[in-house]
Amino acid sequence: MSDSKGFSDKLKGAVNKGKGEIKDQMGNASNDPDKQADGKMDKAKGNIQDKIGDFKNKK
Repeated sequence: MSDSKGFSDKLKGAVNKGKGEIKDQMGNASNDPDKQADGKMDKAKGNIQDKIGDFKNKK
């Protein structure tokens, strides 16, 4: 059961990292620091979710 839980966290992490990268690049292209900051926050959230997934898979 922990495998599916870890996979779910890793999938959410990947989605957030992708979403964050898009926001970051859109903010960069439009010179919008707020959009860039939102993107960086989403990428950080995705990295944390990825690490949580790794931890759950090791249990």
